[in-house]
Amino acid sequence: MSDANKAAIAAEKEALNLKLSPIVHLPENIGVDTPTQSKLLKYRRSKEQQQKINQLVIDGAKRNLDRTLDKRTPLLPPPDYPQTMTSEIKKKGFNYIYMKQCVESSPIVPIQQEWLDHMLRLIPESLKEGKEREELLESLINEVSSDFENSMKRYLVQSVLVKPPVKWLEDEGGPLPESPVGLDYSNPWRSSYVQARNQIFSNLHIVHPTMKMLLDLGYTTFADTVLLDFTGIRAKGPIDCESLKTDLSIQTRKAEEKIMNTWYPKVINLFTKKEALEGVKPEKLDAFYSCVSTLMSNQLKDLLRRTVEGFVKLFDPKDQERLPIFKIELTFDDDKMEFYPTFQDLEDNILSLVERIAEALQNVQTVPSWLSGTSTPVNLDTELPEHVLHWAVDTLKAAIHRNLEGARKHYETYVEKYNWLLDGTAVENIETFQTEDHTFDEYTEELDCCVVWEVYV
Repeated sequence: MSDANKAAIAAEKEALNLKLSPIVHLPENIGVDTPTQSKLLKYRRSKEQQQKINQLVIDGAKRNLDRTLDKRTPLLPPPDYPQTMTSEIKKKGFNYIYMKQCVESSPIVPIQQEWLDHMLRLIPESLKEGKEREELLESLINEVSSDFENSMKRYLVQSVLVKPPVKWLEDEGGPLPESPVGLDYSNPWRSSYVQARNQIFSNLHIVHPTMKMLLDLGYTTFADTVLLDFTGIRAKGPIDCESLKTDLSIQTRKAEEKIMNTWYPKVINLFTKKEALEGVKPEKLDAFYSCVSTLMSNQLKDLLRRTVEGFVKLFDPKDQERLPIFKIELTFDDDKMEFYPTFQDLEDNILSLVERIAEALQNVQTVPSWLSGTSTPVNLDTELPEHVLHWAVDTLKAAIHRNLEGARKHYETYVEKYNWLLDGTAVENIETFQTEDHTFDEYTEELDCCVVWEVYV
C-alpha cells in the first residue's frame, strides 16, 4: 500500500475520532432584571451631557458673581454703640417684637357666621327696625368680629411666645385665663348630688308645678296683647287731643277690668286647690308666695312696658301710616296770633297718657293677701321702672317737636308777613302819610294799600 493511501486512511480515522463540543446551557437568571442590567438599561447619555452643561453654567455664574463682588465697595463695620444701647434686654425686646409680628401675621380663622346669627336672634325685633339701627347692628357685628380676631391673635401670641421681662414692652391685656379644673370624681358623689337637688327643689320655687301653670297662664293671657288698641287712631282723622286722652283712658280702665275679671280669678283658683302647695314646707311658705308675687309682678310689668312702647311707636315720624292727626286751630285774640291748643298743651296731654298707662294695674292684690282676706290688702309691685318712663318721655318729646316742625314754620311765616298789621305799625304809617303833602296818585296808591290791609285784618 502506497504512502498516499495510508495517509488518506489515517485522515479518515482521525476524522471519525473527532467529537462535538458540549452544549452550553444559559444561566437561569438571564431574564431577571439584575442591578447591573438595570443600570445599563437606565443609562442615557443625553442626561449625562445635560448635567455637564448645567455644571458649566453654574461654574460660570459663580465666577461672574465673584468678579462682581470684588468690584463692590466693602461694607462699613457696624457702629460701636454704647453698651447701654446694645444691652441684652434691648435685644430681647426687639427680638420679641419681631417674633410677635411674625406670629400675628399668621392666618386667623374668622368668627363663624352662625355664631353671629345666633347673637342677632337674641336681639328683640323692635331694636332692629329702622335704617339707623341696621347701621348700628352692622357696626356692632364688625366690632365683634374685630374683637374676636384680636383676641385670637393675643391668645396665639401668648401661647407661642414667652414675653421677656422688659418694662417698655406694651401690655397685652394680662395673662391668659387658667384652664378649668375638672370635677373630682375620686369620691362617691351621689349623696352630695341628691342633697343639692333636694335643696334646689326646696328653695328654687320657680320649678314648682304650680309656678309652671302660673307662668303658662300669664303667657297665654299677655303674650300677644297690650292694654290699648292703637290700630284705629289714624283712621279717625283729625281729632282733639282731649278726645284721644279720654278714649285711651276709657280703654285702659276697661282693659284693667277685663284682666281682673279673667286672669286674676284663674290665678286665685290655682292656689285654692289642695295640690297647689304640695311639697312646700311650712317654713318655706312665705318664700314660696314671695316667688309667686315676683312672677305676677314681672308679667304685669312686661304688659305695661309693651303698652308704653306701642304708644311711643305710634308717634314715630318714619311710620306715617299710624301717626295720629291732631286738630289744631290758628287763632287771633287780644291782638295776638297763636295756635289752639298750644304746642306745650299738646305735648303735656300726650305725655300724660304715658302716666295714665303707668297708673294701670297698680291695685292688684297678692295671692296670700287675697286668701287671708286682711283688712289692709297688700298689692303687687307693678310700678314701671324709672328708666322706661324716662325713655318714653324723652322719645315722645323729640317725636312731637319733629312732627310739629311744619306747623311751627307756618306760624312763623304768618307772624313775619302780617304782624306789622297787628302791632300798630300800619296805623302809624297811615297817620304819618296823612300829615304829609302828596299827589292824587300817591293818595290813590295808599288807599289801595289800606283796603288790602283791612281785608287781611
